[in-house]
Formats: sequence, structure tokens, C-alpha cells
Amino acid sequence: MGFNCGIVGLPNVGKSTLFNALTQSAAADAQNYPFCTIEPNTGRVVVPDETLHKLADVAKSQKIIPTQLEIVDIAGLVKGASAGEGLGNKFLGNILSTDAIIHVVRCFENDDIVHVNGKIDPLSDIDTIETELMLADMESLDKQIKNLEKKAHGLDKVAIKLLADANQIRDGLARGVPARASDIDATPFNLLTAKPVIYVCNVEESAAANGNKYSDAVRDKYGADAPVLVISSKIEMEIAQIVDIDERKMFLNDLGLNESGLDKIIRTGYATLGLQTFYTVGPKEAHAWTITRGMTAPQAAGKIHTDFERGFIRAEIISPSDFIELGGEVAVKEAGKMRLVGKEYIMQDGDICHFLFNN
Repeated sequence: MGFNCGIVGLPNVGKSTLFNALTQSAAADAQNYPFCTIEPNTGRVVVPDETLHKLADVAKSQKIIPTQLEIVDIAGLVKGASAGEGLGNKFLGNILSTDAIIHVVRCFENDDIVHVNGKIDPLSDIDTIETELMLADMESLDKQIKNLEKKAHGLDKVAIKLLADANQIRDGLARGVPARASDIDATPFNLLTAKPVIYVCNVEESAAANGNKYSDAVRDKYGADAPVLVISSKIEMEIAQIVDIDERKMFLNDLGLNESGLDKIIRTGYATLGLQTFYTVGPKEAHAWTITRGMTAPQAAGKIHTDFERGFIRAEIISPSDFIELGGEVAVKEAGKMRLVGKEYIMQDGDICHFLFNN
């Protein structure tokens, strides 16, 4: 698994249409009325990886296992969701299990598709969702603070530190500062607003290349703090129907686009979450693995199997360019370009690894 994202937004902003397009499925019922998504839909998409396929060709791998992006389509939130309005805070809980939030914002006009607030105002829409997430976090922190206060009275040093942090984060939330913008590490508290956000401005087809006044407003206000992507869910639905890669490229080029919305989200998600890829390659399979930047070789080995990390001895590292140019592992070894690394080695993006370990 690469990473997972929860798609959130007000009803009728194009969340389910985008979900259907990105997952190339009709799993979500994209209808023109609020709350058409009653249960969170989950889809997985393969992360495009040309390097993996090139490595597999050289190694004549029987099987190719790419990494994946998991997308959860969460029902439309409305003002008052944290207090049970609409479909209530049940859906706020679904966001907790995701690595990042894709916040879809309506940036198109269409009289045939009703807006829950009766007007197109992406900044107000974002504020509505963000407020509900912050209110839910404040409620969560209030409960945690009560428990921490009891432990702090017993002079528990860890609880005393966490209590101070929780109060500071809560004070920030009360002032409209999401946990991710706090100077305090919010990780121990499992908060909604601590998750990284990618804003997706859903625009009409004609604005897919350059955006419009609505997406510009979102970028102007939020672009310095979070990625803002301009995507047309209608175009993504059309792309999803094109199987041939070359045809897709031609279709995108005709629209003045360099990449699909899915590619944008994956690229941005990896950058936002600080992720990178390493490979294991052999005649049986070529496998892509996703890890966090800064991980050591033993930690990367643990992604394959916990025993690999526990009994780690060393790793053999090959660069993908050497593997492809020289024609495989044997040739790389003969050329003296394979490296032996120990426990302190920091993994580099694209490393081809063979881990040696004690059983």
C-alpha cells in the first residue's frame, strides 16, 4: 500500500464523481442530491510507475506488483456535522483512518446542480468544513484533557507534558488554528485537523488547464499553506474511459494538460506526506514499496516483513539507472556498482534492495 486519502467536501461539489473517475469505477452513486453516499466507498488505484516496468523488463519478472493509493469517498459534510447535523459526526470518524484529506471544493457554476448553500463560494465552503473538523477536534481534546488531568494529578510526567500540549492545541483550535498549523506535535492526539490537506478545485472543463476566478481565490488564500490542485471531474471521467496510454496523452494534450488529475493527486500526495519508493526485483516479481523519507534500511526491510527488520544484517543497494543501463543485477555487480550498506543507511528514492538478515 502507498497511502490513503479521504475525500471530503460539502454535498454536490463533485466528490463522488471525482472518486468514480479516480478509481475508474462506478462504486459511488454520483447523484444530484445531498447525502447520496451513505457508506464510505473505498477504492484502490495503481500508482503509475514507469521505472518499475522497466526493471521488470530487464529482470524478466513474472509478476509486477506496483504500490497503490487507497481513496475513501466520505459522505458530504454540512454545517453542524460535528453536532450531528446531516449524516452527523459518524463520517468525521471515517477521516481519522486516512493519511491525508483531499478537500474537494466546488469551483464551477451549473444551475442544474444545486448547491447546499444556494451559491458558489469556495472560500465559505472550505471554512464550513474546516470549522466542523475543528469543532470535532475540540470535543475530542476535551475528553482527552479530562483523562490527562487525572493522571497529571498523580504527577505522571508524560501526562503533564501531554496535558500542556493538548491545552495549547485546543486554544489554537478555539482561535481557528487547525492542529496541523500548531507549533505543538499533535500526533499523540489523533486529530482530524492534524492531517495534511490537499485542496482540489473542481472546475468546469474549459478551466481545467488554467483555473478560474474561484480556484484563483482558493489558491490566493490557502496556496501558501497547502497544495491547491485544479481538476475537472468531468474530464477525469472521460480519461477513465480511455484505456490506451498514448490516446490518454493525446486527449490531455488537446486540452492543454500535462497530466491527469489522478497523477496530480498521487504526485502531490507523495510530496505532502514525504513518501518515496524502493524496489525489490527478481525473476519471480518486481515489487514497488512505499516508505517515508528518512527511513533507514532496516526500517524499509520491515515494510516487507517484520523479521527482516528484527534480524537485519546489511542490504545490497543498486540504483535503478545502473540496473536498466547495465542489464540487471549480475552486470551491476561485475561493474562494481552494487553497494553494501549497514543499519545506519538512509534509503534513497528508487533504491533497488536485497536485504540480508538472520532468521
